[in-house]
Amino acid sequence: MSREYQTDILIVGAGAAGLTLALELADKHQVAILTKGDIHEGATLYAQGGVAAVLSDKDTVDSHIKDTMIAGADLGDSDAVRFTVEQSKQSIDWLIEQGVPFTRYENGEHYHLTKEGGHSHRRIIHSADATGQAISNTLIDNANKHPNIHFYPDRVAIDLITKDKVNQSNSSDNACIGLYSLNHKTGEVDVFKAAKIALATGGASKVYLYTSNPDTASGDGIAIAWRAGCRVANMEFNQFHPTCLYDSKAKTFLISEAVRGEGGRLLLPDGSAFMSRFDEREELAPRDVVARAIDHEIKRLGVDHVLLDISHKGSEFVKSHFPTIYERCLSYGYDMTKEPIPVVPAAHYTCGGVLVNQLGQTDLTNLYAVGETSYTGLHGANRLASNSLLECIVYARSAAQDILNQGPLSISQETIPAWDETQVTNSDEDVVIAHNWHELRRFMWDYVGIVRTDKRLLRAKHRVDLLLSEIDEFYSNYRVSNDLLELRNLAVVAQLIIQSAMTRKESRGLHYTLDHPDLAQESSPTILSPFH
Repeated sequence: MSREYQTDILIVGAGAAGLTLALELADKHQVAILTKGDIHEGATLYAQGGVAAVLSDKDTVDSHIKDTMIAGADLGDSDAVRFTVEQSKQSIDWLIEQGVPFTRYENGEHYHLTKEGGHSHRRIIHSADATGQAISNTLIDNANKHPNIHFYPDRVAIDLITKDKVNQSNSSDNACIGLYSLNHKTGEVDVFKAAKIALATGGASKVYLYTSNPDTASGDGIAIAWRAGCRVANMEFNQFHPTCLYDSKAKTFLISEAVRGEGGRLLLPDGSAFMSRFDEREELAPRDVVARAIDHEIKRLGVDHVLLDISHKGSEFVKSHFPTIYERCLSYGYDMTKEPIPVVPAAHYTCGGVLVNQLGQTDLTNLYAVGETSYTGLHGANRLASNSLLECIVYARSAAQDILNQGPLSISQETIPAWDETQVTNSDEDVVIAHNWHELRRFMWDYVGIVRTDKRLLRAKHRVDLLLSEIDEFYSNYRVSNDLLELRNLAVVAQLIIQSAMTRKESRGLHYTLDHPDLAQESSPTILSPFH
């Protein structure tokens, strides 16, 4: 039987952003956290590098702001960038208070700071080479201990419930009052009613054939918010991590930016270096530059991958700085202390998302978006390395403060109808979902990938429009499943990416098109509205 749950705060997603929001609110409110699978699974868990913050006397807020704006190709929102960077030390202090075991120098007095591409100073605080795992495990442990935080695993968000949807009206004071969620263990669709709802579902890199992200990164929050009437921004800017391990068994294992930050060199199959031909910063150039350079060489030479070599730094250095990466590569047969490892670019980070203000508020009353699901203006046309975890903490804490400032919360008394399955049947053609899934990710990789053209984008638009009509028909006639819901969301996100990319008639940051190779004299964020 379907059930109705009520809670003060409903958070969809248990990454750094969702958990931070929950922990900041739980002393005052009851918090429910929905996770698509196991509560530990998510992009935060796999983040290796660290968190960018101004922690050194040699570093300055203005320097971090400048690096962020440069990496974002001057499309970042200056207010959002300053707001985030100025909150960086407080955010790290909060993580330390939570118990995150950041790496210290050998004398134990100070935290070790590393440097990554695009940064002018050492400002990346980290926990060896598994920072995301350390943050995730610490915050989950704290959340599990809190009596007011309740996890609901194996739940897939379907759609938001608004006052207008319930009342079949079009009012000026529309608000979010709940969410339909599939329990994919039982197959039942439950209703969650809440005073405040936050989408913290991560990004949408699964829309591409090759990605460094876990299977959960299917753009659910972005698609759900769009269908509910929220604007999205800058969806054309998808960051491709330059160095994912090229091995069929590895699938999604990325090799941290920090390997290049600590002296790793990119080589062609014949052993020759090539980055100096593309950028004077060589391996420390921003990710979009490095990814395009690797993509260019792979296509020019007709090879499957290039090589990343840090063996010259010595065995002890590699093992102490990159223990997780070393062990993982060794498990696939590559000893990075003795030889170069094969790498390729892969979709890694969604710089656009649901449009929010500095309080994490979306266009819809009572609905917040935090983390990679959101567009804050911080990243502009390209994300500076290790700014993403920082954004998660800063904006989650800001959203929490906004909710706390509102005092007592009240859950809507509107009667929400139960999920109606009277007109649907079980699908006997799941092969349709599998086929459409593969087709979508393949044409997005081929036509809307690292290098684009007008013709490629038009081809992608024709295909996604057809795909969406097929998915809508399938969705209307058959019971929902995890795969169907993810496919539906990915197709919406793909359409948003294509539409945004077709709108931008220039090459800037992560959006590189052969038909418009130059920067436009004036440029602004791409903002799409579901009502236009």
